[in-house]
Amino acid sequence: MSDWDAPLKIGSNHNGSTRETVVRGNSKLNAAMRTGSVVATEKKYAVGNAATKSTTEGQRLTKVDRSDDIVKLNTIGIKVGKAIAAARNNCESPLAKRLAAAGTGEAKSVTQSDLAKAIGIKVADLQKFETGDAVRHTATLQQMEKLLGVKLTGSEELLGKPLKPRGKGKSSKTGGDSTKGKGKGNGK
Repeated sequence: MSDWDAPLKIGSNHNGSTRETVVRGNSKLNAAMRTGSVVATEKKYAVGNAATKSTTEGQRLTKVDRSDDIVKLNTIGIKVGKAIAAARNNCESPLAKRLAAAGTGEAKSVTQSDLAKAIGIKVADLQKFETGDAVRHTATLQQMEKLLGVKLTGSEELLGKPLKPRGKGKSSKTGGDSTKGKGKGNGK
């Protein structure tokens, strides 16, 4: 009988293989090993407190791990890249002022090599950030935020906006004494 004449079998048990199952507990795992079944373990991406945080990164990594196709990595996007380039060309950035104080005294735009050197990455990697092709690396983006003085992480509405200065002295909006900790009703 040739392949053309063979009947088509549809279903999960047509080739006699067993179905893949998830085993919870050591007793079932040991029983599967004793019977000679093929046992494979997978790393759980969200454990402990990380399981309570609402993130889809673990689900995406599981999908990437199980797929045979090439999966595109999460990149920072062109909006973040344009915000980096605009902030680098701004003469008022903290890095531009620091370089001006160390050099000629005149603030000018920061070059890619100066910014890359200040962050500790290669110029080619910084170019990937500016084109939006770089893989999202929050620590590097936060370093750039501090050096350039603009927001590069968070919501799209805040991209490229100046960072609010952080000082040790907290100023209140009203300018008066804070009533925090005091009761609402004073009896008056």
